[in-house]
Amino acid sequence: MSLKRLLSAVALVALVPAAAPAAVHTQSAVLSRFGPRLGFSVSPDQVVLGGQVVIADVAPDLSFVPDLEMGFGDNQTVIGLNFDLHYQIRVQNTSWQPYAGAGLGVNFVSFDRPRPFRDESQTAVGGNLLFGASVPTQTGNRFFAEMKLGLGSDVPQFKMLAGWNFRL
Repeated sequence: MSLKRLLSAVALVALVPAAAPAAVHTQSAVLSRFGPRLGFSVSPDQVVLGGQVVIADVAPDLSFVPDLEMGFGDNQTVIGLNFDLHYQIRVQNTSWQPYAGAGLGVNFVSFDRPRPFRDESQTAVGGNLLFGASVPTQTGNRFFAEMKLGLGSDVPQFKMLAGWNFRL
């Protein structure tokens, strides 16, 4: 992956929190949480690290959750920008909060080739379907776990992730 593409991806993710005040003004949405995520992906088989922000209440029970994920392994590096919507499923008499969602993902893929070949890179766009659940911690933050299915070619086909969402 070229340095220019990497810097463009980082700049785009940096703009997401900056856009939150506009969303707060035009709707009742609020940038409410942020945190790390980690896990693994299949096809390609990678360790995945990243982070997300949660913009809650873009609609009743609907949150906008953009994230940045970096996958390492299987002779490639994948940097993914995901723009997901999470619908919170109301369940009575439990502190667990399941959610289902969908979104769009842009993946910058760098393939590591043996010498004398040059590394290759490509950009792939695909969809995401996801299901997860979160639970409050004693400090008022939330722990979550989710499964994410990739839709499209040249995107990670399956991810299993866990992480924390800290209150702002």
